Amino acid sequence: MALSLEVLRVFRRWGLNEIVNRSYLGKWLVVGLLIGLVAGFGATAFFYLIQLVTNTLLGGLTGFYPPNPLGEPAAPPTVHPHFALIPLSTLIGGVIAGLLVYTFAPEAEGHGTDAAIEAFHRRDGFIRRRIPVVKTLASAFTIGSGGSGGREGPTAQIAAGFGSFIADLFKLSVKDRRVAVAAGIGAGIGAIFKSPFGGAILSGEILYSGGDIEVEALIPAFIASPLGYVVFASFTGFTPIFGSTVHYVFTKPQNLLIYALLGVVCGLTGRLYTTSFYYFKSLFGRLKTSKYVKPALGALLTGIIGIFFPEVLGLGYGFLQYLIQGDFNTILTNHLALPIIATLVLVALLKILATSLTVGSGGSAGVFAPSLVIGGFIGAALWIAVNTLLPGWIPIPAPLVIVGMMAFFAGVGRTPIAVVLMVSEMTGTLNLLAPSMVAVVISYFVTGPKYTIYRSQVPNRAASPAHRGEYSIPLLTRIYVVDAMNPSVVTASPDKTVEEVYSIMLEKGFRGMPVVSDGRLVGIVTLSDLMRVPRDKMAQTRVDLVMTKRVLTVNPGETLFDALEKMTLNGVGRLPVTSKEDGRLLGIITRTDIVKTYERVVKTLNTQ
Repeated sequence: MALSLEVLRVFRRWGLNEIVNRSYLGKWLVVGLLIGLVAGFGATAFFYLIQLVTNTLLGGLTGFYPPNPLGEPAAPPTVHPHFALIPLSTLIGGVIAGLLVYTFAPEAEGHGTDAAIEAFHRRDGFIRRRIPVVKTLASAFTIGSGGSGGREGPTAQIAAGFGSFIADLFKLSVKDRRVAVAAGIGAGIGAIFKSPFGGAILSGEILYSGGDIEVEALIPAFIASPLGYVVFASFTGFTPIFGSTVHYVFTKPQNLLIYALLGVVCGLTGRLYTTSFYYFKSLFGRLKTSKYVKPALGALLTGIIGIFFPEVLGLGYGFLQYLIQGDFNTILTNHLALPIIATLVLVALLKILATSLTVGSGGSAGVFAPSLVIGGFIGAALWIAVNTLLPGWIPIPAPLVIVGMMAFFAGVGRTPIAVVLMVSEMTGTLNLLAPSMVAVVISYFVTGPKYTIYRSQVPNRAASPAHRGEYSIPLLTRIYVVDAMNPSVVTASPDKTVEEVYSIMLEKGFRGMPVVSDGRLVGIVTLSDLMRVPRDKMAQTRVDLVMTKRVLTVNPGETLFDALEKMTLNGVGRLPVTSKEDGRLLGIITRTDIVKTYERVVKTLNTQ
């Protein structure tokens, strides 16, 4: 609390409060820049923390150092590794992660992106301050010890948590807090993957499983994500994660059939991935043992797999790099006499199992990175098959590996647009857009929304509690005319002259006036009606001679939908409101009144 007050004083000294409260652009410029800074520095700290734990724990105990991709500092060389000690490393990491999570912040278990999505939809964008810190430490030990998981979850929670915090400091609305959380998700992931454009799109797309997008998050995300990327890359290098060595150009339309097949395989495997993940999550949930033990048990089992297939450990980016470069020999070194295609398929399946054990047991790590690895190994296996049957059709494995990465996560993550952009940025090539679009769309539909890896996603905005005021009920049919009408109406009596009424209309800027006798509406006169009377006869002509006597009206008990429908069908912009019983004039309602009342009610519902 004291820290919050001190930060607020600093912001006031800098004049940020005035900028935030002055305009929409000013608000999101300030909030977006602050989120971006935190996303960049948070991603940097987390990156180096994982490296430290990996080199100290996994490497220090076993002598095995998982390789890093081209865009990251090279890992220490692996010399005479003791693979049998890998379970000890993962067990230690699981024990420490379990203690951190279940002692300080149980919400930090599992994959953090899903928790941030949950906060957007169901917690009014509120994230406890301690969660990003606990998540960062627990995930560093989970991944750094050899657990199978990704680093996007913690970075998403760091930036999303700060978005929630900064929205509260500036006393923004609940709706704005949700937007800040969504922008934080995109900024954190965009920074850690060095993918500013894809991260910004992801902020709006990852919230929904059915193809919808949170458009309000895009502007703040387009401010936050590039800044987060620049800060992170300033420390770790601006080279794309997997370098820029792929120079393949798509020139054979018939190859689209191969990419379509890849989309089908990735979609079906994606179903297996999510089914396995939530099966083990449920299994560990039912396990009658201490919650502190469960992450350690999952980590231990992952470590046992890692003895024989170390490719499943940690992030796995270095092994993806080998596949992109066509270096299969390094992967095959430890797998006896297994055929190469069998090895690739087996690694993909074991990566699914290892991730399900690591994260499904309550360990703290993301599921994005494992998805990329699984998709990349599937693409490499398909390339072996294609190159055997159709030599030369796709001369190098990189295209199928890269598109496999895209297609697999597009299906399980339900983010077809963002993932194409992100993987293109991560691999430094846009030459695979056409084949990636084919594979991604097919995988997206084959996987289906039921098999999303993010269970907190909802199908669309209409299904989100965050938008219940806009979509969950047809608002115009629930708001009544009496709530929107203007009861103060200037009227004319039938015996008034045209000249008198004409002067009033010109003075007040009216285009029409109700004509009332003894409180009852008897007609309506418009400016056009009055102007039809010759100027020299206006003083002698009564209003009741030129008014329209058959008047379209609405009563206070009708809905705004009814009123708007009458206006639209009859081409008018206002309606007198009369008593249903005796025809007395009670007020008037215009299109503007309907719009203003609707917006007021929506704003009220969204801030509840």
